Amino acid sequence: MPLAAQDPRFSVQDIPFSYRESWFGISPVIAEKTSADDLHLVSHQTGMHAVLRLGAPSGATVTATPAMLSWEHSSGVIDLAYEDTSTIRIRSTGAALRIAAATTSLTPFGGSYLYRDPVDGSHVFTSYETGRRYRVTVITGTLTAAGVERLGDFPRHLDLAAGEPWEVAVEEYETAREPYRARAAFDQVASTARTAFEEFADAVAPWRGPETPAAELAAYVIWSATVAPGGFLARPAVLMSKHWMDKVWSWDHCFNALALAEGDPELAWHQFQLPFDHQDPTGALPDSVTHSEVLYNFVKPPIHGWALSRLRQLLPVTPEALADTYERLAHWTEFWLNRRRVPGHDLPHYQHGNDSGWDNATTFDSHRTLETADLAGFLILQLRELAAVATELGRAGEANRWTAIAEEVRSALLRELWRDGQFVSRNPATGQESSSRSLLDLMAITLGDDLPPEVRDALAARLSAHLTPHGLATEPVDSPDYSADGYWRGPIWAPSTVLIEDGLRRGGHPDLADEISRRFRALCEKSGFAENFDAETGAGLRDRAYTWTAAAYLILARAHKARTSSA
Repeated sequence: MPLAAQDPRFSVQDIPFSYRESWFGISPVIAEKTSADDLHLVSHQTGMHAVLRLGAPSGATVTATPAMLSWEHSSGVIDLAYEDTSTIRIRSTGAALRIAAATTSLTPFGGSYLYRDPVDGSHVFTSYETGRRYRVTVITGTLTAAGVERLGDFPRHLDLAAGEPWEVAVEEYETAREPYRARAAFDQVASTARTAFEEFADAVAPWRGPETPAAELAAYVIWSATVAPGGFLARPAVLMSKHWMDKVWSWDHCFNALALAEGDPELAWHQFQLPFDHQDPTGALPDSVTHSEVLYNFVKPPIHGWALSRLRQLLPVTPEALADTYERLAHWTEFWLNRRRVPGHDLPHYQHGNDSGWDNATTFDSHRTLETADLAGFLILQLRELAAVATELGRAGEANRWTAIAEEVRSALLRELWRDGQFVSRNPATGQESSSRSLLDLMAITLGDDLPPEVRDALAARLSAHLTPHGLATEPVDSPDYSADGYWRGPIWAPSTVLIEDGLRRGGHPDLADEISRRFRALCEKSGFAENFDAETGAGLRDRAYTWTAAAYLILARAHKARTSSA
């Protein structure tokens, strides 16, 4: 039986308070590395935009659980809960609250205009930035307004006074909707929200217990960062965060899909397919997709064959869906074979560190355009998966072709990049070889037993230089290029951890895989689900509510639980 949810508390400075499929959250974080004193309603339609400032009494203590956010003050308590994806309810026992436009400036191109709707008496902020309206309807109590229909630089706000109970509803919508009518009492609204989250947590982490103390919150990070179809996202999507990293990047999504696969297979399948919906005519996937933007200036590494292989073990895939996905994956693979290989070369190349997902890794200090072992390894895994799927679909000729290409790339990887017990990188234009101490140079361990024993043993041995008490540093801490907050030049990251742990396990190094899993899970239990972590202290860095980190915790914890349960 699943463990009943314990309403984990979390800091809204780290994790926005939100709701599955809502496009907005409640948070003090209003831009990259920028926090306000007050909580804001922050929308992620057309970008990240702080729309409304929620000015609670000075000195109020903020607490949050998946079901409810509260301000506690000597004058009373203010509670906030989601009624549905577009509506929040806010009530108070007597504390004051000011709901204000996030900026006082109003121009023809920015800011929020405030008016009172004569149809139902509600007050509405219209936001130029999001292109949406935010209607405030009084359920009980009284409200006073300032700045109604004012233009230019002028405060626009609604005040709910102290000293008496009050309750309001705030809705995000496009142009018009029926006047708001409360469908349930506030306590029922909060209870329904709690149940919705509990059902999700029970589905994706039914194995959770005292030995996996971060599982509940990991599930919340993913649940609350999910948005409904909108803009360029034609499927329900798990954003990387409802802070400023509010996109779907074309490798991050694979880890979210894997974390969701057993408990919510439909949502998992949508996550895997999202970037493929925007595949270009050459087969390339976009770098990222979000509500109002699709970027093609870079790509991301082809880990999708690796991910599909694992997904097919975890969720049902119909023959029709498998055939369609096969075509998409084949097209993506042909991009690397036809557009990213120099004529006469067997190995593909990156054009920039961003293509690898490891933007500034020291691997790319010598040259930006490189043939690398990690890329070859991922492509081999993808070719192997294409061969397996082609066989399942009864396409023997295609399966043989993919297998032959995989063998060609594998032979070239070992022949051309394996030097003196390590993998090097090569400039495809000049043939100049280079090496670094980046963990990226060891990522070919993902091939597991597809590597010769001496190669995988050497890679496993070299990993020890990266292993800190908290996990795998992307640059060894004794490297002159190490930087504690250097992005891919030191910090611990979730995707490299999951990929390496899996490759070690398939490559005959289960003890090292177990230790890497244990340290990363302990890191998340200590420091949450940050984008990355200080390798020496374990402190969370950058965006603190990153879904692929939460997904990595769930993936590793689920697998650990399964191993120990069957032992």
